[in-house]
Amino acid sequence: FGQERLVFGNFMEAGADPKYYVEIPDSGKLKAVMDQYLEDYNSVTAVSMPLVMFGDACEHVARICRIVSMPMGNALLLGVGGSGRQSLSRLASFISDYDLYQIDVVKGYGMNEFCDDLKVCLMRCGCEEKMQTFLFADSQIVNEQMVEALNNVLNSGDVPNLYKTEDVDEIARTCKAACVSAGLQVN
Repeated sequence: FGQERLVFGNFMEAGADPKYYVEIPDSGKLKAVMDQYLEDYNSVTAVSMPLVMFGDACEHVARICRIVSMPMGNALLLGVGGSGRQSLSRLASFISDYDLYQIDVVKGYGMNEFCDDLKVCLMRCGCEEKMQTFLFADSQIVNEQMVEALNNVLNSGDVPNLYKTEDVDEIARTCKAACVSAGLQVN
């Protein structure tokens, strides 16, 4: 870390409510906080991540935390294989207190299974009000329509013809109470 680096974040005080997005001038403190979050992550997950939180990694996690905390925040992370994109995304999701959702591509996994997985993720976000990170790697693309479906989610927040009638009824039931409490007209 050098003095020329400018890092911001809202995660320096774990459990703070509200979280304030502030400059983090002390790189040593940033590294110590990241190391603590990593230790906490490793203590609660089945598969630990043996990462070394060097300066650039800490900055990347801070950026990913900022991005995922924004409404409809999304990022395309580029880098060579093994550079830590998924691991840093997992850590940022943990720091932001989001659930991580990642598909498991197995033999026979196709567009129907992907739509089911996407629906589960979107229903958790919408009906259960759970903040989630949808982690999708290029190696998981088995059909180009997956990219089109994700593009629809990023552009409009939905995928055409994804939901069955019973899903739409559940969404309407769940949202009705929230609309009434917010004083919105329910049709």
